[in-house]
Amino acid sequence: MSFLCRFFFVAALLLVCHPASAEKRVALVVGNSNYKNAAVLPNPVNDAAAIASTLKGAGFDIVDSRLDLSAAEMRRVLRDFADQARDSDVAVVYYAGHGLEIEGTNYLIPTDATLERDTDIYDEAFSLDRVLLAIEPARQLRLVIVDACRNNPFAETMKRTVGSRAISRGLARVEPTTSNTLIAFAAKAGLTALDGGSKNSPYAAALVKHIATPGLDLRKAFGFVRDEVMQATSNRQEPYVYGSLGGEDVALVPAKAVAPAPAADAQSDMRRDYELALQIGNKDALNAFLAKYSDGYYASLARLQLAKFIAEEARVAATEKARVAEQERAQLANAGAQSAQQAKAAAEAKAAEEGRIVAEKAKQAVQQQVADAEQQRLAIEKTTAGKNSAEKTDIQDGAVKLALANETVAVGKPGIKQDIKQDTKTASLPDPSTPAPPSPAELAKSLQNELRRVGCYVGSADGEWTPQSRRSLELFNRNAGTRLDVKLASVDALDAIKLKPARVCPLVCERGTRNDGDRCVKITCAGDSFLNSDNECEKRRRHDTPAASRERDERPARPRPETSVERPQASGQIVCDRGGCRPVSRGCRLVFRTTAQGGPYEGGGGNVEVCN
Repeated sequence: MSFLCRFFFVAALLLVCHPASAEKRVALVVGNSNYKNAAVLPNPVNDAAAIASTLKGAGFDIVDSRLDLSAAEMRRVLRDFADQARDSDVAVVYYAGHGLEIEGTNYLIPTDATLERDTDIYDEAFSLDRVLLAIEPARQLRLVIVDACRNNPFAETMKRTVGSRAISRGLARVEPTTSNTLIAFAAKAGLTALDGGSKNSPYAAALVKHIATPGLDLRKAFGFVRDEVMQATSNRQEPYVYGSLGGEDVALVPAKAVAPAPAADAQSDMRRDYELALQIGNKDALNAFLAKYSDGYYASLARLQLAKFIAEEARVAATEKARVAEQERAQLANAGAQSAQQAKAAAEAKAAEEGRIVAEKAKQAVQQQVADAEQQRLAIEKTTAGKNSAEKTDIQDGAVKLALANETVAVGKPGIKQDIKQDTKTASLPDPSTPAPPSPAELAKSLQNELRRVGCYVGSADGEWTPQSRRSLELFNRNAGTRLDVKLASVDALDAIKLKPARVCPLVCERGTRNDGDRCVKITCAGDSFLNSDNECEKRRRHDTPAASRERDERPARPRPETSVERPQASGQIVCDRGGCRPVSRGCRLVFRTTAQGGPYEGGGGNVEVCN
């Protein structure tokens, strides 16, 4: 293939499939160490110099580095940088120094601040919102890195004008209102950062190592920074990132374009163009390759590559169909539809779910087949590296025949095979450059670990996709606004959760405990309170009960007589015995006896008639 044809092919691939890199990148780097009314910070000046050097080496168009700024200087610098960011694609601000949070608002402190009263913060410092306003015009990415989560040096001397005004340690959580905006803190909200014992703080040292890696997505870069800082500080400091980006990778420094080496022959040209299409990794690139090369070994491999998109589209369609069918079945059941309608909807939902499971399993099986084919291709290329073109062609043709033997993929019901077609050629295997997929147990274990990281799973990562694991993924869907399938552990779910840099699900504590940041603490109620069913302390109610008088309580009980006690009775008294009741005879009297001898209350005591 001529050089001119090859040039236009590569240009077409890059134009169709490769996103345009940022045209203009600007950065403002500020390090405040020498405070006039607070203790000197040893590292911010060194940290700012290291960050500025890193961004300059990464090819930023403008890197404005400033040290030890007063309030007036800081105001002027922010105004000038806003003009520079107005026509930029990427705007970055890095600040190292003292920061302060008052009533939920974060402030950056200039070196000449006195802050005698809490209200002085509005005149002598700069809110984080003011910094975000300066970089708002940037078209593609806005990034603010705040290495200012240190202890407040003015807390002990600052006078409070309002007693209820809250001044907290560290900085407050923020939620950017502008899209494609990230705010990175050296330590998460409410905690403080460490300066470390070396020239640079642990956070700045990790930033220098990862932030300017070409082609590295920012979310992954900050994830690496987090891991290194936690390791360096024995988990005492955990950096946090607030804000969100889209689904595409967003790198602070674009990946370096790798130009293909000059081709030795037509077969080498085809192989290099094929590898370039694989690097771009989408249908447009592969179709552009097939438009240029319709036959041959690599053309067949390109058709196999296209199948990954077909398999994925089939899986997505089956998943959506199952979701709609289940939703319709549930609606009919809730509406109390006729049993025949409910039965039909249930059968359709069951069939759709079976189709979804088949599509998922077919995709996994195809991925395994393609991984094996890719290993074979690499082995063949390595083996034939020193052989002539004729020998290479013979071996490659044999490999193609072996790969094409597995070209049909089952995407329908069990036992039924359907050919997946792309344009006029059969292609059913996904990307052979994709590594072998993990086993179901490994995939489930990785998914459980990620769910635990974002606070949605509290069980053990045992690799078994249990009902508890499915409920955890449902909890993630509700809090993250996603619609991930919970019935099977899938790579899509794993990738979606990995994109979340911080906790997604709220912390759920057991009865008797409550949330305290990212941990549960025991609830202790006062002596006159108890823990109610709402997991809250409730004051006990006092019930007034009648009590006997002291005189009655202290009066000794009258002993019952053990012998008969004679009590005179007036005439007209009545005596009762086994024969009935009758008047007491004249000259007789009633006598109380404990054991009624012959009386009606034998064994229990009572009155008897005694006559002399």
